Amino acid sequence: MIIEGKEKKWEIVCGLEIHCQIISESKIFSGASTRFGADANENVSFVDAGMPGMLPTLNRYCVHQAVKTGLGLRAKINKFSEFSRKNYFYADMPTGYQITQFQYPIVGEGVVTVDLEDGSSKDIRIERMHIEQDAGKSIHDIDSRKTFIDLNRAGVGLMEIVTKPDFRSPEEAGAFLKKLRSILRYLGTCDGNMDEGSMRCDVNVSVRPAGSDELRTRCEMKNVNSVKFVMQAIENEARRHVEVYENGGTVEQETRQFDPISGQTKVMRKKEFAHDYRYFPEPDLPPLVLTDEYIKQVADELPELPDAKKARFVEKLGLTKYDAMVICENKEVADFFEKAAAGHDAKKVANWLMGDFFAMLKRKNLTIDESPVSAENLGALVELIEKNVISGKIAKDVFEIMSETGDAPEKIVEEKGLKQVTDTGAIEAVVDKVIAENPDKVSAYKGGKTGLMGWFVGQVIKESKGKANPQIVNRLLAEKLN
Repeated sequence: MIIEGKEKKWEIVCGLEIHCQIISESKIFSGASTRFGADANENVSFVDAGMPGMLPTLNRYCVHQAVKTGLGLRAKINKFSEFSRKNYFYADMPTGYQITQFQYPIVGEGVVTVDLEDGSSKDIRIERMHIEQDAGKSIHDIDSRKTFIDLNRAGVGLMEIVTKPDFRSPEEAGAFLKKLRSILRYLGTCDGNMDEGSMRCDVNVSVRPAGSDELRTRCEMKNVNSVKFVMQAIENEARRHVEVYENGGTVEQETRQFDPISGQTKVMRKKEFAHDYRYFPEPDLPPLVLTDEYIKQVADELPELPDAKKARFVEKLGLTKYDAMVICENKEVADFFEKAAAGHDAKKVANWLMGDFFAMLKRKNLTIDESPVSAENLGALVELIEKNVISGKIAKDVFEIMSETGDAPEKIVEEKGLKQVTDTGAIEAVVDKVIAENPDKVSAYKGGKTGLMGWFVGQVIKESKGKANPQIVNRLLAEKLN
């Protein structure tokens, strides 16, 4: 994205820091539950509350999930990593410090390939990923004079994924977040639900003259909680920088907050630097050392990820790249499609899935797991069309009944008497009747208005209540009218 200034063009330079809650039954340094939606301060151990003398114990499964994520990001897994204390005071951080990883993270450089709307793709470089504990939650809207603290989230395991400043437009950042969320869900390491706070994004933005390779002062927007808001925050902040520079000002390095209502960013505080946090090695946790055997064991558990699945759908099942991209973005949709397409025409199943099926889910406000139409029944419906048991038009009516009752298409076709008529003699009688009742149309057709063929086909299909086989109808009409 290029921003047109008064005298020059400006280019966006953006990097993201994404905080992803680790899917785990218990927190990263305590045995307290991570269940979302519990009553305030229900899932809190003495460790989470920062009680004196309480020592952290590293959750082995959180390490497993982090390594799995690193491998899914095509990143280097560091066999040696170390925990540090990041010191700062805030009411929802009872200990006055956060246990995190600073100098030695568990995951090093990686790459994620994103698909853009113009059909191109771009590699986004991952700088690092480290694991840490989440803070609690401050609640400001219960009492106008008081802030309430809920520590249920305190101590939940986080993976912080830091990208290189590779984004040049809001659209690229949005595509990356969607792809990252898809990978995490395939891996089962984070649910990616931004509305529940399990995936949050800090956005770093600067601008520079188009064509330049300099890196200017950046500003950070904290805790942006949707893909849409991330994209809005990037564009708004970039335009603010351009305005400051073109008016002869200087951009200050600071932390800002994005307001989704006004679409503007506002200052929270001047940007801190690493020395402000007084990082030092966590004295209660030894360094984390991984073996090659352990890393290989986790690698062997990796599922087929979106890019590999998309390539297989294109090469083996004959889908277009676009269809495969849409279907593979969501693991549940991809799994549903594979079940529906088993033994059937995959391309036609994809057409039904992305057309009538998706429209039905949207209309009923359902997730794919809540669909009244099963994958097997969707595939069976396509099979009935393929075998000429029903026409495509009747199939749409059958699908509507399926979406209400959940019944198998064969049962509906049998009970409603919807089987397609393929008896040439029976169809020929209907064709003769339509021709006999419309001599003016026959004369017009023979006079050169061949476009009337579609009208005749429609009349025969209508007369047969949609049951006549369209191919046979077309052939008989062509023979008799020509």
